[in-house]
Amino acid sequence: MTDNLSIVVQVAAGLIVQDGRYLIARRKAHVHLGGLWEFPGGKREAGESLEECLRRELREELGIEITPPIRFRVFRHTYPEQSVELHFFRCAIHAGQARALDCEELRWVAPEELARFEFPAADRSLLEELTAAR
Repeated sequence: MTDNLSIVVQVAAGLIVQDGRYLIARRKAHVHLGGLWEFPGGKREAGESLEECLRRELREELGIEITPPIRFRVFRHTYPEQSVELHFFRCAIHAGQARALDCEELRWVAPEELARFEFPAADRSLLEELTAAR
């Protein structure tokens, strides 16, 4: 039997800023943590760098190409079913217009508005930092 908590899922997420607002996405209802808001991104696949993962996920989920991602923060969080290591990158949209291709909806929100949205517990430290930095 495999211990799910011994496996750490690596996730790359984009802090996409435009006109002082962050792009957030609502997860589809049927997925893990469905209905919650997140900074767009996803799980790293075998043989893929975190930067490549972020580019692929944002292309698939939002239909955009991004500027070179700049490492911002890494947070680790343990849920009852798995542990995640979240790698957040600052970036901007280089080409395309963000569309909700693989999520419920998208919103551009100012840092002070982030508290109005329900995010996964793993994002709590980042949200506190972004809200305090304004």
